[in-house]
Amino acid sequence: MPRSRYDALVVGGGHNGLTAAAYLARAGRSILLLERQDHLGGASVSADAFPGMGAHLSRYSYLVSLLPRQIIDDLGLRISLKRRRYASYTPVPGGDTGLLVDHGDPAVTAASFAAVGAREDVTGWDDFYARAGRMAQAVWPAMTEPLRRRSEVVAAIGDDAIVRDFLDRPLGEAIESAVQDDLVRGVILTDGLISTFAGAHDTDLQQNICFLYHVIGGGSGDWDVPVGGMGAVSGALEQAAREAGAELRTGCEVTEVQDGTVRWRDRDDEAVADADLVLWAAAPAVLDTLQGRTPSPAEGAQVKVNLLLSRLPKLREAGVDPAAAFGGTFHINETYTGLETAYQQALSGQVPSPMPAEIYCHSLTDPTILSPQLQESGAHTLTVFSLQTPDRLLSGGDAERARLERAVLDSLSSVLAEPIDDVVLTDRDGRPCVETKTTRDLQDTLRMTGGNIFHGPLSWPWATDDEPLDTPAQRWGVTTPSERILLAGAGSRRGGGVSGLGGYHAARAASELLDR
Repeated sequence: MPRSRYDALVVGGGHNGLTAAAYLARAGRSILLLERQDHLGGASVSADAFPGMGAHLSRYSYLVSLLPRQIIDDLGLRISLKRRRYASYTPVPGGDTGLLVDHGDPAVTAASFAAVGAREDVTGWDDFYARAGRMAQAVWPAMTEPLRRRSEVVAAIGDDAIVRDFLDRPLGEAIESAVQDDLVRGVILTDGLISTFAGAHDTDLQQNICFLYHVIGGGSGDWDVPVGGMGAVSGALEQAAREAGAELRTGCEVTEVQDGTVRWRDRDDEAVADADLVLWAAAPAVLDTLQGRTPSPAEGAQVKVNLLLSRLPKLREAGVDPAAAFGGTFHINETYTGLETAYQQALSGQVPSPMPAEIYCHSLTDPTILSPQLQESGAHTLTVFSLQTPDRLLSGGDAERARLERAVLDSLSSVLAEPIDDVVLTDRDGRPCVETKTTRDLQDTLRMTGGNIFHGPLSWPWATDDEPLDTPAQRWGVTTPSERILLAGAGSRRGGGVSGLGGYHAARAASELLDR
């Protein structure tokens, strides 16, 4: 059996693994990256979801907020991110009005608040997100540094009320104190429920942690559209790693990981390599299983549906341009009480009805993912992402996927002036251009345990005041039970989202260890 030796082995070829490989290779280290699938990119890929139609969609992840400018500059990534003018549009369920939040025109936003009966909440909304912004400006700069302690973060925020509302007490209490309208409250709460199954008042504060990650990106919380789709991001990282000299292999399923040794199946052959360090850029639960430990718990809470439409659907509200409504995040049946009801329904084992979900339209901001013919025809893509849909509700199978898909589409149709099915394009075989990915699909295809896009419950991006920060792995938040294995993916301390931070932090810790 051939046996090679490297400075570091990276397991997992998603965007975090590629980030780690690129940084270490640029530092002159010998790097081998192993990816189980036949392509690189992990969840950050683009695909022709509907063959022959001319639409190259972001299949899984789709927006960028948490990728630091430092990583883009350090690695010379040639990517373009476009900012969206509109923050969101939220139709009133059963009504003919909706809340449009327009970053480009505060007067339009204020008029929209008034139209849905929430005139008095404009000030509370503005103040709530201004305070969240101050928190973001204090927390974000530390994301590319070794872990700060909580007391240092609190001092940097410098406002006891902000700390109390966002870090100490359930997010629901802060929302209910800030605004009164049920629709407005719901829009805020959604920021704390992305692939996070939680209630507004849960005491473990998972909703607070999710909210924090959702609003700190770049210090502003803006979520940008990657030109060319998510595949352009992972493609740029792959190019950076290859140009730096990293060896990248696909079709390699790792079967054993010990201190400094990795075994894998490379098609029909067995292979093994040694290294000073192993950087694990896959789900921690998979590592646990390989090493004989009880897997870390992980549960996703979403269904993702990609659609190709002949045109944007009509709205019930005549005064709002669909291009504005779908130009940001389009919220579906996401009132505050509706989200709490959906949470209780799922806790009792029921699929939420109506299904709370939200949409983004990539092609409005970046039409390059569509062929010239589709662009000329007025076609658009929609990506729908459900909330409060935990993996525990699923058992797997095509029939179940179809049932969840129908629930998502029916929920969307309920807030439109026409059924969404009426504007879905069909492919050459007459099949609707609809692609649905459940948590089980993510687990089966990407080995994301429980379909959790964060690889497990999110953690606060800082250390407690009494935990040890003596080793490089501890200081960078990438520890495992083995000193020679570092977490390098979304399951590391600050690795969630398309940020590259899991790979960046692992590479920084690895560099310190290899320099000894």
